[in-house]
Amino acid sequence: MNFKRIASLLAWLLFAVIAYSTLSPIGMRPHIGTWVHVERFGAFGLLGLLFAGAYPGRLPLVVAIVLATAVGFELLQMLSMDRHARWEDFAVKLAGGGCGVAAGWFMARRWPRFAHRPPRINQNSNYPG
Repeated sequence: MNFKRIASLLAWLLFAVIAYSTLSPIGMRPHIGTWVHVERFGAFGLLGLLFAGAYPGRLPLVVAIVLATAVGFELLQMLSMDRHARWEDFAVKLAGGGCGVAAGWFMARRWPRFAHRPPRINQNSNYPG
């Protein structure tokens, strides 16, 4: 398997984990630590990074997926009696997702093997190599 396939698989798997964590009853929500904003930022940062690595040439699609995930899950929390949607949570999720997408975009631009494209070859006729 190449990097894009692994990143795609992990991105969609993480999407499912975030969906479960966000939409499950509050008592069933997994906790890593006491700082929930760090958890949210990290989860959405990793989600953005994985989607950017999985789809390196489709930055608008990646941004739309991460944005729609943050908006959709916050709005879906309003349907649950024991969950709540807050602007603060939404902002942290967007910040994490944005940082993750930016990091993935940077990696794809700087290291071609992450974008699964061959390195550029100098087409100059004076180039000896």
